[in-house]
Amino acid sequence: MPLPKIEEIRDLNDQELNDQIVATKKELFQLRFQKATRQLEKPHQFKHLRHRLAQLMTIERERQLAASKSEATEE
Repeated sequence: MPLPKIEEIRDLNDQELNDQIVATKKELFQLRFQKATRQLEKPHQFKHLRHRLAQLMTIERERQLAASKSEATEE
């Protein structure tokens, strides 16, 4: 399974982006829980989910900065 592409994330609207962030955090929690109970079968999923979460949060931050920059130019 290849790492997800950031172009896919840029196509999401703000609500979908927030939903994806929450879902990814829940998946990471589940993986940590599985690891603690020694039921984890695919440890490489940690890398993929952390990468995906970083991408999601990067796009979210870019949008926040763009919004604040546009508000500052309007004033």
